[in-house]
Amino acid sequence: MSKHIYKSHNKTLLLYHLVFPVKYRQKVLTTKIEKSICDICIAISERYEIIFVEIGLEENHVHLLVQGIPAMAVTRIVTIIKSIIAREIFRLYPNLKKQLWGGNFWTSGYYANTVGQYAGEDAIVQYIKNQGKEKYKKLYENNLGLEDFEC
Repeated sequence: MSKHIYKSHNKTLLLYHLVFPVKYRQKVLTTKIEKSICDICIAISERYEIIFVEIGLEENHVHLLVQGIPAMAVTRIVTIIKSIIAREIFRLYPNLKKQLWGGNFWTSGYYANTVGQYAGEDAIVQYIKNQGKEKYKKLYENNLGLEDFEC
């Protein structure tokens, strides 16, 4: 189970589920490459404030559960992880670059989702509602798209 990260003025527990597909969805993640990816992720966590909670792979994409800090945006976390893994994998397995037509290791995109350790969306909504019960005034509810945002 993840633990809070303490800094001088904050305490956080920021978990992200990230998915990185291999370029062209090529099935190149062999057992050797999987081991290398795991080792590279451990090295990343030693150098950056990114904690890998879990690493899972299929033949053509990687699932990561990572913990970050507020000063590091999810796009920065993604950039660090994707670029270092790609660089190291191509260094360790130079023939793989030919298999991916000399291009990138990953697709340009990714999937990211926040993960709550203590409660899901419904529990947080209920928690907010229960704060200052007599004074609670709902200003906004259930609009995930910002196109018709109104307060």
